[in-house]
Amino acid sequence: MTGRLLPLVALLTTISVHGQIAFGGQPYGMRPTEKTGLPPAPRVIMPTVDAAALMAEDAERAAQGIKGPYRFGFNHATDLSLDNSGIWHTMPNGDRVWRLAIVCPNAFSINFEFNEYMVPEGARVFVYNAWNEVLGGFTAASNGGRPTMGVGQLAGDRITVEYVEPASVEGQGHLRIGQVTHAYRDVLGLAKGLGDSGSCNNNVICPVGDEWRDEIRSVAIIIVGGSGYCTGTLLNNCAEDGTPYFLTANHCTEGANVNNWVFRFNWESPVCEANQNGPTNQTVSGASLLENSGGSDVALLQLNSTPPSDYNVYYAGWDNSGAAPTSEVCIHHPSGDIKKISFNNDAAGEADWGSAATWHIPAWDDGTTEPGSSGSGLWNQDHRIIGQLFGGQASCSNNVNDYFGRFDVSWPLLESHLGSCGTTLDGWDPAGSTTYQYDALLQSINNVPPSLCNENTIDPTITIKNNGTETLTSLSIAWSVTGGGSGNADWSGSLATGATAIHPLPSITLPNGASTLTVTASLPNGQADENPSGNTRTKDIMVASPGVETILNITLDNYGSETTWQLATNTGTVVATGGPYADFSPGTESTTLCLAVGCYDLTVSDEYEDGICCEYGNGHFEVVDADGVVLASNNGQFLASATEEFCVDATGLAPLGDDVIRVAPNPADERLSILLPASLTGGTLALYDAMGRIVLNRRIIGTDRLDLDLSGHAEGVYLLEGIAPGIRIQQRLVIAH
Repeated sequence: MTGRLLPLVALLTTISVHGQIAFGGQPYGMRPTEKTGLPPAPRVIMPTVDAAALMAEDAERAAQGIKGPYRFGFNHATDLSLDNSGIWHTMPNGDRVWRLAIVCPNAFSINFEFNEYMVPEGARVFVYNAWNEVLGGFTAASNGGRPTMGVGQLAGDRITVEYVEPASVEGQGHLRIGQVTHAYRDVLGLAKGLGDSGSCNNNVICPVGDEWRDEIRSVAIIIVGGSGYCTGTLLNNCAEDGTPYFLTANHCTEGANVNNWVFRFNWESPVCEANQNGPTNQTVSGASLLENSGGSDVALLQLNSTPPSDYNVYYAGWDNSGAAPTSEVCIHHPSGDIKKISFNNDAAGEADWGSAATWHIPAWDDGTTEPGSSGSGLWNQDHRIIGQLFGGQASCSNNVNDYFGRFDVSWPLLESHLGSCGTTLDGWDPAGSTTYQYDALLQSINNVPPSLCNENTIDPTITIKNNGTETLTSLSIAWSVTGGGSGNADWSGSLATGATAIHPLPSITLPNGASTLTVTASLPNGQADENPSGNTRTKDIMVASPGVETILNITLDNYGSETTWQLATNTGTVVATGGPYADFSPGTESTTLCLAVGCYDLTVSDEYEDGICCEYGNGHFEVVDADGVVLASNNGQFLASATEEFCVDATGLAPLGDDVIRVAPNPADERLSILLPASLTGGTLALYDAMGRIVLNRRIIGTDRLDLDLSGHAEGVYLLEGIAPGIRIQQRLVIAH
């Protein structure tokens, strides 16, 4: 196999390139073998590919004017399943892990298709390469519940597929890889600049794209049939409800199963002048073909999944009037390259080309199109789609004659999906492009801590914003606390559109324990709020009064991602949780808690069931009070989890006026802190075992606190007894190692 060089950071860092839509997690195979016990993944080696011959074929097809996706790879037909390939391994926690390595000698990248994809609840699929780039984890939701799924590209000539199946769903998963694609073109730019597009193309980040920032977000490159590229555009519909309708070219769909297509959004260079790689992780897998026609070379798809909000996509507007545009813009992925933008400053004409009704671009004034641009949208001067690229002769060296299937000719097919709302529709931004006359937003509740220790009064403020077009002069504000009070604190002033203001609420007295502060804004300028979705905010607060400041210290081993903890009362109510943490950061994580008087169970868990000490670092944990007195501790040598009990009271281990011996923790392990009353000064302290034998005897001289080492004492019930002239004080103690 031929290796490909990447920057050193890629060799040292796990790179998450989630797609199709991914739900995160870390594959078992990315962890040290000595920790997981995983056997090597068996390899299946694909036949060699004659890249030169394939590129000669591509050149001949282009010379003959044969239309189709821009080909970058060769598809190997396969039949690789959980039953006939790979290897299974059962982890200590009962998870079953299946792994298979796929090798395509000398490939620049590999992608593949599952022609059977059934993943039960809790199971996940990961794909990764030699440089720790990861796709996944994929779940049943990753492809909209369909039975097949395409998986995007990973650089290099070897990938590993990993399927993790929890014991609770053993045997319910079904995976079969029906096609593996060997990339014979360096489309991910490992050995050169990105893509093959000509130098006359404009990166969309360049200033020429500034007026088209919204439309740029609607465009995606498509991996077609595993081995080719086209371009397409998300379309708005009359309901503006975010249905992921997607426009591309009919000729891209010929002989293809669109359910296995992969749509990559936001693949753009971060700089203008040079081709630098951008994110490749914002992908959606699969679609349904709703309509297609050769009469305008149109295909309308609906993606299997709506692009997540963090993709920040835009749904393009359109014009079905048939009015000739006065200028045009095309946003596309030429030759499978990062996103580009091209401009024609003259009117387009009507033309019949290749038996399709098209808009004819005689010549581009800035930029061009190329194979791979097929299906890309054509926008008019009003920023509305009027067609999609069919074909032509345009290139950087011969920048003439492009033809786009006409949207108005396609409209009779599209109307039943996009809706009837006239001849034009503007684009839609799901992040919030709709404007209202009266729209007040309650942005946040401020100055409210998550917990209060030995106090129960807060002085909150709120931040309000005017999202409406009318100047905001008044707003009704209502607040309430569960189990507590309620009231009103109306605002008045003058806020222009987009402006914010901080508004104080009255001092609020909170009940002891957990409660929620709810604040609601309404009636901007005395009118109904036209967009009330952001008008209510809440804050959860825990009040401990009396309360004890308590600190949890967890010293991690090298695999902090395995470590989580939970603190619960002895009646089972969870009051705090934490973790997981970063790997290879074996420091101490400290969490300050304010606990109400009572007893608690602290449970620290390790996902790999090998504790936090000592093979992979010297992890341990303890609970201490504000004075550093240890209330509970554990040396980290456990399997799946360890639970330590401790109690706190209104004074912790503070000095007492009464004649009481205080101990912590109780039960105790190796260390014990004892607080003695002043009345025992000059006396003796004895520790008796269950047989009544004295196992420790100490004179009390001028101190009210003792720290004892109990590591040499057996587990059991003991009695502490302090004796001084005229006084005898006893305290029961349990030692549990």
